[in-house]
Amino acid sequence: MGNTYVQFYVQIIFAVKYREAVISDSLKPQLYKHIARVVKDQNHKLFIINGMPDHMHLLIGMRPSQSISDLVQRIKGNSSRWINENKLTPKPFRWQTGYACFSYSQSALPNVIRYIKNQEQHHQKKSFLEEYVAFLDAFEVEYEEKYLFEELE
Repeated sequence: MGNTYVQFYVQIIFAVKYREAVISDSLKPQLYKHIARVVKDQNHKLFIINGMPDHMHLLIGMRPSQSISDLVQRIKGNSSRWINENKLTPKPFRWQTGYACFSYSQSALPNVIRYIKNQEQHHQKKSFLEEYVAFLDAFEVEYEEKYLFEELE
């Protein structure tokens, strides 16, 4: 076989350290643009990014040349460094350790895009923790609740 063909779509979800609500409405557009540039620089395709003051959702068409963990590390490391260098939050910014990642078929993309686009509406009914656990349950991911998020030190 002469060529390799891959379609790999993932939703990545990660939270601000201690789930602090520090991503302001004024910061979101700049942050999203910055993260979009990181994804593009890694040769992946960002379909949509959105979130709440305490967490983010990204839908990415990934190339198989990079691991998900490496991409997430680059997104989180680069964006937190950028936020801190530009003093865009009142105190030093950090993302939580860890993330969730779920894969989708191409036919599911419109629903996933709609879901991510409507984060504000979803979170009027469900907390981030409830949403996160619902994803883990829906995708049958085993987890221990005490390890889902880092708690205040």
